[in-house]
Amino acid sequence: MLLKYFYDENLSQASYMVGCQASKEAVIVDPARNINPYVEEAKKQGMDIVGALETHIHADFVSGARELAENLHATLYISDEGSQDWKYKNINHLSHCLLKEGDQFHIGNITFKVIHTPGHTPESISFILTDGSTNINSPMGIFTGDFVFVGDVGRPDLLEKATGAKGSAKLGAHDLFKSLNKFKDLPDFMQIWPGHGAGSACGKSLGSIPSSTVGYEKRFNWALQHTNSEAFVKELLEGQPDPPNYFAMMKQINKNGTILIEDLPKIKEITNISEIEEKIKNGAQVIDTRDSSQFAKEHIEGTINLPFNASFANWAGWLLDYKRHIYLLTNKQDLDVIKDRLHSIGFDQIKSYMNVVKAMEETSIRESYQNILPSEAKDMVQNGTAQILDVRSLAEWEEGHIEGAYHVMLGTILKHINNIPSGRPLIVQCASGVRSAIGVSILQANGIKDVFNLTGGYTLWKKEYPELEIK
Repeated sequence: MLLKYFYDENLSQASYMVGCQASKEAVIVDPARNINPYVEEAKKQGMDIVGALETHIHADFVSGARELAENLHATLYISDEGSQDWKYKNINHLSHCLLKEGDQFHIGNITFKVIHTPGHTPESISFILTDGSTNINSPMGIFTGDFVFVGDVGRPDLLEKATGAKGSAKLGAHDLFKSLNKFKDLPDFMQIWPGHGAGSACGKSLGSIPSSTVGYEKRFNWALQHTNSEAFVKELLEGQPDPPNYFAMMKQINKNGTILIEDLPKIKEITNISEIEEKIKNGAQVIDTRDSSQFAKEHIEGTINLPFNASFANWAGWLLDYKRHIYLLTNKQDLDVIKDRLHSIGFDQIKSYMNVVKAMEETSIRESYQNILPSEAKDMVQNGTAQILDVRSLAEWEEGHIEGAYHVMLGTILKHINNIPSGRPLIVQCASGVRSAIGVSILQANGIKDVFNLTGGYTLWKKEYPELEIK
């Protein structure tokens, strides 16, 4: 048997290739939208990809299951649990197998058994794997998706927070408690292969180790220590952060299907700066992907700075609008990777791009902003000439914040922009100065020009002025 692990660090998302070396067949568990890594690995191993297994309808990335079904004629192995609201749509033209509790199917000598594990979502299922090529007639492991992680469990509040399904968080939490009791009956020796690692918003405190065992999780995972349903539900739901705005869109895309990557229109190159300036004038989303230090020194008025780094997809999902075209100011060598990251969360409306160096040389509508140290910010705040705007998460804010600061989490800044205090310059602050730089660009693009970025953020402020901290 072949088991190959794939991990997207940008989305903290894990997928797996499981192959039978006797039949030369392989399946992909919870595939990402870009299927090229799976195709290349299958070719390397001399295998054919015959199936795509989905543990649930994902909310944090566009699944590649339909890409595999359309391009390779792979069979979809998908859940038929849950209500009609959580059934896959538009799949009749694809080879598919609808699965319920207790179902089994075979890929060569490998057996997959389905268990229904609701809680994170109503339709969630897990796959128990048994390798029939061995003399040991016992399961090897379980693909848990977003049900059980290393050190944590899937959050049940996403449907309520991301899609507005009132009451579903508490109901899902009780379902999850029942599912975990089912999990406790599994043999301790079984491996668990989860769908995410540390950094994912699908759990509260995921571990960074890629896999674990049932026995280890039963002993050390906080969620599996609970024997009382109400106490479990209370702890599970407390402190869950707001999900990124794009999660609701992902659910719909993965439920209903989306355009195949090969059918998306090509991204055009813009060579005349007047075209970009006209787009900005008409309210288009123009994204500058340079480092924030470069953007601060000089940028085109009306653009938003989303630096091309490991957090790029996350903040794009929080801050960009799916209903509007996207125009990029970037370097050509980064374009394909940026495009893949945007496609991974369903932003298919990338219209065109312009070389950012050329754009900056030719534009006539430049602006900048200033990075300031806590010593400068302190004087401005204490003499009443500036207002601190804290863009960290609610959990960070509640742990401690600068006295007199106004709080708006960065991902929600556009929703609350009309409520942000006006009349004085704003000093935007996060933990380090990275997220706040994005916030400054958004404020400037929306007409709030008198803004500063706090270098070192709250971490440096707290170190230098602990007496001005509120806990």
